[in-house]
Amino acid sequence: MARSDRPGRPGRRESGGTPATVALQRAGIDFTLHPYAHDARAAQAAGGYGLEAAHALGIDPVRVFKTLMASVDGSLSVAIVPVTGQLDLKALARALGGSKAALADPAAAERATGYVVGGISPLGQRRPHPTVVDASALEHPTVLVSAGRRGLDVELAPAALVELTGASVAAIGR
Repeated sequence: MARSDRPGRPGRRESGGTPATVALQRAGIDFTLHPYAHDARAAQAAGGYGLEAAHALGIDPVRVFKTLMASVDGSLSVAIVPVTGQLDLKALARALGGSKAALADPAAAERATGYVVGGISPLGQRRPHPTVVDASALEHPTVLVSAGRRGLDVELAPAALVELTGASVAAIGR
């Protein structure tokens, strides 16, 4: 994944850039944008936004990760897990030193991150939240996460994702 200064290529802000891509650029992290035509019906048929992205992009779904907002002991946190599985809420709570976790209300997640559900990126959120990346991400040279809007994913090294989000790594998926 080489950075490029040509319009429409990774590493350069295009019109319609997102806070996630701006954060990546500012941090000097190599990434590749993967736009696709989002279709709400296709997302529902595929089993979710992340699986829709994997199918639309022709990428193995085990490399595509979803960003979920959760409340751990009353505080919002971010969980990044494969789209092929589910978040283990008990494991997330343990990873963050808490006792109880629940998925966040979608409206609260949107307010806290500045993104809409289905396009919530772990990168460039309005304010930082404790973040945990599922350990399976480290099994791949690159992973994909939302770039901040439906129909746009970003591919980057999992170590870069962990670094930029200040995440811990734990087995939080099942």
